[in-house]
Amino acid sequence: MKGKHNFSAGPGILPAEVIKEAAAGVLNINNTGLSILEVSHRDKDFMAIMEEARSLVKELMGLGNDYKVLFLGGGASLQFAMVPSNLLATGGTAAYLDTGVWAHKAIKEAKMVGNVNIIASSENEKYNHIPKNITIPTDASYLHITSNNTIYGTQMHHFPDSPIPVVCDMSSDIFSRRMDFSKFDLIYAGAQKNMGAAGATMVIVKESILGKTGRKMFSMLDYQVHIKGESMYNTPPVFSVYVCMLTMQWLKKNGGLAWIEGINRKKAELMYSEIDRNSLFTGTVVKEDRSWMNATFLLTKAELEETFNKMWKEAGIVGIKGHRDVGGYRASMYNALTIEDVQALVDVMKELEKKNG
Repeated sequence: MKGKHNFSAGPGILPAEVIKEAAAGVLNINNTGLSILEVSHRDKDFMAIMEEARSLVKELMGLGNDYKVLFLGGGASLQFAMVPSNLLATGGTAAYLDTGVWAHKAIKEAKMVGNVNIIASSENEKYNHIPKNITIPTDASYLHITSNNTIYGTQMHHFPDSPIPVVCDMSSDIFSRRMDFSKFDLIYAGAQKNMGAAGATMVIVKESILGKTGRKMFSMLDYQVHIKGESMYNTPPVFSVYVCMLTMQWLKKNGGLAWIEGINRKKAELMYSEIDRNSLFTGTVVKEDRSWMNATFLLTKAELEETFNKMWKEAGIVGIKGHRDVGGYRASMYNALTIEDVQALVDVMKELEKKNG
């Protein structure tokens, strides 16, 4: 659309056809003469959009009626507080795996609600790996994990069998691969990295784990209130939900998670093969924990930074500067990014080595 190779870490790239449909909806949704931006969330047209979005989530993930799907505001960061408010038993303890900045922030919020047991952390190694062989306490209210860590470029490729409910923040790799989603009792994900426009946060929760804390909650923090209100206890993020629905329709039409997993695997293999081959670059994460979504890497010759930056900008590449807390480079390869986009970056890396290696 714009002739750019968009590696932005978030808001992330969306499929061109989704952007086109969303733009049409801004002008006129379902031939109503109204914009999606102004249609009532109680109108039948939007209620149908909300229902289809929730249905597509369960269809793509292979989940049954024991799960409820919510589209809420507040970003995934609000879930850092909502999860313990709804699941952490009064006087009990929650177990957390500390694998990056967002996991660390989730821990901070949970500590304001109750007791937290950090069962493992890779902080001392600058979060360059996912802790292995963890012991999950059987007396904790739940286990909280983060499947993909955007800033440090790690991803969980194996998930533990847990004797307690498992909560997973999938904000940056939702819908990117197949897995047994029934292993999780609650999943949450901000929309803006891999699923839609910023503004909505998807929550999938087993209703059977709710209402057991012995705690009174504000209505806006209560999953049961939002379930009863069918994600419309208050005005939902209408446009973002609409874009999420369009993105999931795109996924379903093209073959679902099996289709996109194959593409994402090829993109990651292409990117990491060049990082490992090229003498001017080095990865920052142990190989078995590398993220398919966010490849993080450094130049081996710092004096080439200005040259490299000029080259990738001239090639129409955007969004590969590393997070301000880490530095270096980060290539975010979300679902809508094509293998041709990745090849464009790889070609620049090869050219840099050819001229300066």
